[in-house]
Amino acid sequence: MSEKSLFAVLLRSPWWISFVLVAVIALVAGALLPKEYAGVGMLGGFPFFVIGCMALWRQRHLPSPAKVEKALQAFSSMGWRDFAAVLEGTFSRQGYTVTPLQGAADLQLEKKGVLTVVSAKRWKAAAMGVEPLRDLVAQRDALEASHCVCISLGQVSAKAAEFAAQNRITLIAGVDLVVLAADCLAAQS
Repeated sequence: MSEKSLFAVLLRSPWWISFVLVAVIALVAGALLPKEYAGVGMLGGFPFFVIGCMALWRQRHLPSPAKVEKALQAFSSMGWRDFAAVLEGTFSRQGYTVTPLQGAADLQLEKKGVLTVVSAKRWKAAAMGVEPLRDLVAQRDALEASHCVCISLGQVSAKAAEFAAQNRITLIAGVDLVVLAADCLAAQS
């Protein structure tokens, strides 16, 4: 499905927007179509109902925009040691063995024999470019890790996002970072 299609946009939008569209379609069909066709016209809103249910399911545990903004501000005001402690606590709670690293990757995660390297030291950078990701891939390969993750509060450039997709790098930013570290943030509050 294209990222710009109506259904893709609705999946990324708040769930209630799809349900409003269902109601509008039903009202318009009921008002404008002859009685024998009004029910069929109202069924035209069914795909939007399905999309609304899918969006509701995906968004059911997401924090509110206000909570996201507050958490991102808290992250941006932290120093590296505090932010690293939040990440270590977060990954430890998820069952990973966390080892600090030097170089492009800041943490090595191990769980059930699978290694993951995490780069987060540039979390405050306004924009994430390709170069730190290249260095992360090189360190992932040197450590023979299976996965690599890059964490950032800033924007990820289109080239960096493309490079990440081509090189199996998971980018975590914004809402995803807040969801990842929600338990640690709650414990610190």
